[in-house]
Amino acid sequence: MKMNIKDDQHKPVTFPRKSIVKATVFIVVLFISAALLDFLGYLDFNAFAGLKLITKRKEPNPYGCDFVQNQSNQTHFSQNRASRLNPIRSKPSTCPSYFRWIHEDLRPWKQTGITRGMIEEASRTAHFRLVIRNGKAYVKRYRKSIQTRDDFTLWGIVQLLRWFPGKLPDLELMFDADDRPVVRSADFIGQQKKPPPVFRYCSDDASLDIVFPDWSFWGWAEVNIKPWGESLEAIKEGNNMTQWKERVAYAYWRGNPHVDPGRGDLLKCNVSENEEWNTRLYIQDWDKESKEGYKNSNLENQCTHRYKIYIEGWAWSVSEKYIMACDSMTLYVKPRFYDFYIRGMMPLQHYWPIRDDSKCTSLKFAVHWGNTHVDKAREIGELGSRFIREEVNMKYVYDYMFHLLKEYATLLKFKPEIPLDAEEITPDSMGCPATERWRDFMAESMVLSPSEESPCEMLPPYDPLALKEVLERKANLTRQVELWESKYFQDLTNKP
Repeated sequence: MKMNIKDDQHKPVTFPRKSIVKATVFIVVLFISAALLDFLGYLDFNAFAGLKLITKRKEPNPYGCDFVQNQSNQTHFSQNRASRLNPIRSKPSTCPSYFRWIHEDLRPWKQTGITRGMIEEASRTAHFRLVIRNGKAYVKRYRKSIQTRDDFTLWGIVQLLRWFPGKLPDLELMFDADDRPVVRSADFIGQQKKPPPVFRYCSDDASLDIVFPDWSFWGWAEVNIKPWGESLEAIKEGNNMTQWKERVAYAYWRGNPHVDPGRGDLLKCNVSENEEWNTRLYIQDWDKESKEGYKNSNLENQCTHRYKIYIEGWAWSVSEKYIMACDSMTLYVKPRFYDFYIRGMMPLQHYWPIRDDSKCTSLKFAVHWGNTHVDKAREIGELGSRFIREEVNMKYVYDYMFHLLKEYATLLKFKPEIPLDAEEITPDSMGCPATERWRDFMAESMVLSPSEESPCEMLPPYDPLALKEVLERKANLTRQVELWESKYFQDLTNKP
């Protein structure tokens, strides 16, 4: 028996039954093979046209990796982070005292709330807009930040969402990743217009910028400073290498003096043939360090002096937490700016205050006092270091971020919306394209599993009287040091 089929020219064509059966079997086998090859990753169906088989390896995903899965397989990362992020506690912890400043930072919007118009006003200086919706993060970028500050800040926010999954409310904010604050409080005194809420790494007493943990907590790849958890462990080991009384009995500083006149002024206090200011100061050439593999900039190798100097750069300096973690008594040059945790520290308890208008004499006296009150100087150094280790560890960094964003979200008077040109950010979208140290630091700082405990319990806002007492105590302790210093030099002058 024969079957008649017409081709596209309407001419009769005949095929034997056996030919049809063979053709059918061939097509079935072909599709089964294609499905099997696709399962094995060898068939590119985008190039499969007209039953044309292309046997080549399937293209990888757009980023060429599964960043989360890759890091989850690195069990040593998980073990290290478990000890850093899940310290053993018998009961839920109360947040450190500096968390109370969250209430003060958000106070300008407490009565009015935050409107869509205020957010848009904040976009004038912002590097990016962050939206959190249903536990996912979206970002609209306006301009590139210095180095990769913006990327590592966003990376930290993605890790926060993994640390406390589903716990943050929807929100929308503007982030400025430059150094100095821009929202001047004087511009809004007596004005109907309310200040724009701008997040950044530091602020000052004349500004209303909202302070947020800086990018270096997840690593500063450009200068080879590892994520904070890794750095803190390394500095702890460095502390154990040199006992306090065996450390060099001078004040140590290493940094870039060119970023601010105050640092240039500090270099005048270096030891010279004519003057001994009890200091040992060194210029850090980051270009040279990069070429030499950062062999002279390991933070854990800089805990060899009894005293370490902290001084601001163009604004607050990232170096603050690394200096204070060293067990050395921190000589804290009077700052103009503050970050999110320094407001919880007290002079003569956590650090020694240094005048900014007479640095050299102030440093000389501080070292003299420490060397004649060795036990007390060591105690100040150790209490400052303990504060950094115990109250500014990554667990509390995430808790601070959580409470700040949660409190901020309660002030929003509009429903957060995802901009059409925003992108969702995830560990894969950020980690997979990264290379070299940037990728390594993301891997080292990635949260692999949710927190086993809830965020710390927030303290209530300061009442006006309590806040006044805290500020007055700080001022009085600083004045006490200045009186001791003045008397010391007066006595030297009056000596026969």
